[in-house]
Amino acid sequence: MIEVTHRKLVAEALGTAVLVIVGVGVATLSFGFRLTGLSISAGVVATALAFGLVLLALAYTLGPISGANVNPAVTLGFVVSGRMTLAEAAGYWGAQFAGGIVGALVLWGIFSGSPAYSRATVGLGTNGWGSKASIIGIGLGGAFATEVLLTFIFVIVVLVATSRVGSPGFAGLAIGIALTVVHLIGIPLTGTSVNPARSLGPAIIVGHKALSQVWLFIVAPLVGGALAALCYRYFVPTEPVPIPSAIAEGDVERTAATPAR
Repeated sequence: MIEVTHRKLVAEALGTAVLVIVGVGVATLSFGFRLTGLSISAGVVATALAFGLVLLALAYTLGPISGANVNPAVTLGFVVSGRMTLAEAAGYWGAQFAGGIVGALVLWGIFSGSPAYSRATVGLGTNGWGSKASIIGIGLGGAFATEVLLTFIFVIVVLVATSRVGSPGFAGLAIGIALTVVHLIGIPLTGTSVNPARSLGPAIIVGHKALSQVWLFIVAPLVGGALAALCYRYFVPTEPVPIPSAIAEGDVERTAATPAR
């Protein structure tokens, strides 16, 4: 378990804001301002790399402070997997949603300085489904399934990479690559959320249809995160192992799959 301090909460809020500013910013430049021209593929790759690389940087900078969850679905995964309490997660969720909204406001303020910007036509990298919100016009059911599946993939990578069976030094790299990969397939479908905090801020700014559809990009990623945690508990079972109180108080969690030394 972790102890929540104000520094961890500030780190989560800051990290989520940075994720939104960079990731959603590149998405808006690519698809809203159409800086990639008629090439949808170029916009998809640029946006996927922006999200993956900024999370990679956050994992190694804010990771030692708060774990760099910067995503309510990831935090829920830690709760369901037994690695964080619900009380601890509540503070993280509040910080993440606040950071996502602040990041969207900052980004909106920056783009508003351009005469070419309009919330109605350029938008702010919101997620959605249907003929106008999705590149391929995916429907409600397909969008929900997409977000559950992609979040499942992403969160299971986070949980295993940061567990005792993972390689600590490479966890950030695996997580950054995983976010890039799910964006590569998800952007043409829903714009890729896999992060409720990333979706809520821009939807509040843009409003209208984006705001009416944002519930899916809150619920589906949380479902995917919870399912990933249940899968993690199956593949990486744990058992409490007593240790001398002179070293630490209470029990520690030992992964049963760890080879004997």
